[in-house]
Amino acid sequence: MANGIIIIDKPADWTSMDVCAKLRGILKTKKVGHAGTLDPMATGVLPVFVGQATRGVSFAESGDKEYLAVLRLGLVTNTQDTSGQVLHRTEELPDRAALEAVLPRFTGEISQLPPMYSAIKIGGKKLYELARAGKEVERAPRPVTIHALEILDQPSPTEYTLRVACSKGTYVRTLCHDIGQKLGCGGVMDALRRTEAAGFTLEQAVTLEQVMQAAEAG
Repeated sequence: MANGIIIIDKPADWTSMDVCAKLRGILKTKKVGHAGTLDPMATGVLPVFVGQATRGVSFAESGDKEYLAVLRLGLVTNTQDTSGQVLHRTEELPDRAALEAVLPRFTGEISQLPPMYSAIKIGGKKLYELARAGKEVERAPRPVTIHALEILDQPSPTEYTLRVACSKGTYVRTLCHDIGQKLGCGGVMDALRRTEAAGFTLEQAVTLEQVMQAAEAG
């Protein structure tokens, strides 16, 4: 039976569990788990543990993460990203200097309210299941740590590429939402790519196609 860690560059529109299911078929083993869930729209580093290595999942999950996130200003949705229903839209946007001025407020230890569209369980139900049923429940804010937060690029007048280095449990969608709220114009996450997780980087990652080709080659 295969044992070890495979760093997958998760494709967009796949859940983290979809990746594990695919690898179970490729590697012909049931013991496959991942460290650190990525939203379906996100891509990038997903450490996958196979066979006896699955014992290390809980340790790897607690590590810090790093992301490249695209923040779109002037928009608010029910999912805090561009996949959701639009709740508010405005063309009155702050400039780059205003965004740079608020970023230090989101650096260090901050408090985040977990989004309704998340896998956190309350009363035995996952929040996203309740959200899809049109329900909203009270959630307690959670402390997270943002180690680094900087603007890398501005691809359009409404979009900024941010580098986010953060602790376990950080919702980058919520960070984008909260930055938009602080600026008074609203904000959502337009794209997310994880560049580091559990000490593993994109340079070490392979695609599912590469794993399949290697398995076929023996």
